[in-house]
Amino acid sequence: MAIDREHVEKALEKTRSALRGDGGDVELVDVSDDGVVQVRLKGACHGCPMATMTLKSLIERTLKKELPEVKEVKAVA
Repeated sequence: MAIDREHVEKALEKTRSALRGDGGDVELVDVSDDGVVQVRLKGACHGCPMATMTLKSLIERTLKKELPEVKEVKAVA
């Protein structure tokens, strides 16, 4: 079952306040039919040494909680 892009955007919105508080942001790039969401970290998050932790512990965890059909979140350049 395909994941609705609009639902992913709404779930990402829940992470944005924390990201923006540190000068960063996240952009939705793609949602695949197999549950992989691709995002682009922006601003201070792009290139940050903690970006992987932010991706997995904040963004991926939030998306999986909101949308159980999400299997993984990957960052793209």
